[in-house]
Amino acid sequence: MNFDFQAAGRRVLQIEAAAIAALEHSLDAHFATACQMIMSTQGRVVVIGMGKSGHIGNKIAATFASTGTPAFFVHPGEASHGDLGMITGHDVVLALSNSGETAEVLTLVPVLKRLGTALIAITGNAESTLARLADVHLQVKVAQEACPLGLAPTASTTAALAMGDAIAVALLDARGFSADDFALSHPGGSLGKKLLLRLADIMHKDSAIPMVSESASVKEALLEISRKGLGMTAIIDSRGQLSGIFTDGDLRRELDNLLDIHNTPISRVMTRGCITATPDMLAAQALQIMEQRKINGLIVLDAQGCPVGAMNMHDLLRSGVI
Repeated sequence: MNFDFQAAGRRVLQIEAAAIAALEHSLDAHFATACQMIMSTQGRVVVIGMGKSGHIGNKIAATFASTGTPAFFVHPGEASHGDLGMITGHDVVLALSNSGETAEVLTLVPVLKRLGTALIAITGNAESTLARLADVHLQVKVAQEACPLGLAPTASTTAALAMGDAIAVALLDARGFSADDFALSHPGGSLGKKLLLRLADIMHKDSAIPMVSESASVKEALLEISRKGLGMTAIIDSRGQLSGIFTDGDLRRELDNLLDIHNTPISRVMTRGCITATPDMLAAQALQIMEQRKINGLIVLDAQGCPVGAMNMHDLLRSGVI
């Protein structure tokens, strides 16, 4: 088949990109009003939409819920047959309809008005029934659909999704929603591990910490590195505080200087002022430090500067952070 699929794909992306770009210029005070309405509500955001708008609404509700705005999706058809009882006068309803004339959505409006539920509409038609009945209307009109027939919702659904994301992220910023807050709703999988796992959870502790005294020889330090298998050892002073570190890489560099491993004290060749970590440091933060400094391991210190743990890149791999 001699069809230019790449050209067709680029055309779709260009049309949808233009639709989103146009939203930036049409965003007005109604957007801020909608965000303030959601911020001040004592209830939740209930997202409704039919057909393709419903699929977009489902995703918007999920984004709200995961970024600090309690929300859920209700199918307007099911709402008319009992699920409307899930909505209260303390909630805010976010209704999506490109035409603004979706019958299943409009059927719910009189009941929402009677409950006193605030209504925000996202439509492509500012003169539509839904837009006129809403407390706040956000317009997502697009110049054209990416579908060459102008029938399948494409650019319009992309624009509606982008508007929903804009609301969710604006609310996130306004609330000062943090990475820790985000982690509370994403505890599973690699995302949760990256956000929640701390070095205290994965570091080698107690007798598993590679550690020798300043008076030890280089040979003794190498034996400790081999026994503990982390590619490094901490060197401590008489008070148990960290003096420095010696790694496999340090050994390779010193061998070029004809190092006498039997008679040279480790304190003479160790690296002082090394990069260290604390037990409560996020594993993801430790990974960032190691990548930036191009090192493969970290010694973990307590408040007194004494080693309480050690970890390397393999520990991050095993924990799922990488």
